[in-house]
Amino acid sequence: MGNDPSGTLDQEDPRGPDVDVSTSLQEYPGYTERMDPRPDHGEDSYSGTGRLTGRKAFITGGDSGIGRAVALAFAREGADVAIGYLPEEEEDGASCLELIRAEGRIALAVPGDLRDQSYAEAAVRRVLDHLGGLDILVNNAGFHIAQPNGLPDIDADQLRRTFETNVYGTIWLTQAALPHLSDGASIINTTSVQGYHPSTSLMDYAATKAALNNLTFSLAGILGERGIRVNAVAPGPIWTPLQPATTSSEKLESFGEGTPLGRMGQPAELAGAYVFLASNDARYVSGEILGVTGGKPLA
Repeated sequence: MGNDPSGTLDQEDPRGPDVDVSTSLQEYPGYTERMDPRPDHGEDSYSGTGRLTGRKAFITGGDSGIGRAVALAFAREGADVAIGYLPEEEEDGASCLELIRAEGRIALAVPGDLRDQSYAEAAVRRVLDHLGGLDILVNNAGFHIAQPNGLPDIDADQLRRTFETNVYGTIWLTQAALPHLSDGASIINTTSVQGYHPSTSLMDYAATKAALNNLTFSLAGILGERGIRVNAVAPGPIWTPLQPATTSSEKLESFGEGTPLGRMGQPAELAGAYVFLASNDARYVSGEILGVTGGKPLA
């Protein structure tokens, strides 16, 4: 699995994997092993070529979905990886750590809640102590709840949780990590196509992703002189535990069909974008939002 010279996903089907979406809902935050079909994180398809050898990475939301696919790809590219996740996601967190260790890399669990400002400092200290440094920060964790009626259904608790997780948590963690990042380091934020084409049922979530787009541009502008690159990946509809945990059965039945490619994506199909942005292949790339959207433009 680790020696295919492509360093990417296997290319047997250029259209990508078929997805038959389950409409069985879960309680938040959702769990990988309880999904049917189970998401593809690249377990049997992603092959690395050593593009991140010796690097130390911290990925929030790394237990499942996009974060797990990125953690696995980073490990297969030679990086040691720490993953952050909510304490109630320990089941998924433990299985992701097994994937990282199977590649012969150091794997570290850093459970906690991004809404707690004290988590940021404690998490970064733990990463530094156990990995011996930090070169790549992936601000990937996110929260959303779909509200069919839009604005009238967004209560204070939902609004607060969405912004505190997606925006506050990203800012706090980046602040905590910055003193320990040096020339050549990379920060990668997970934004969304929703930051460009907001759905009325996800308007609070979409607003946070637009904020993260702007944060990415601002950070790239101020950190470039330190040799720190800041970019983002904007996914389209991706099959992760967040979907059955936060979306109605009716929405899941057509999830992703509105993209030009006519389907949702798998987490594994995002991994290469993060590897590119974290690697020396992107050493002259900063302030970029890389869309992996099934064909929907970021405009």
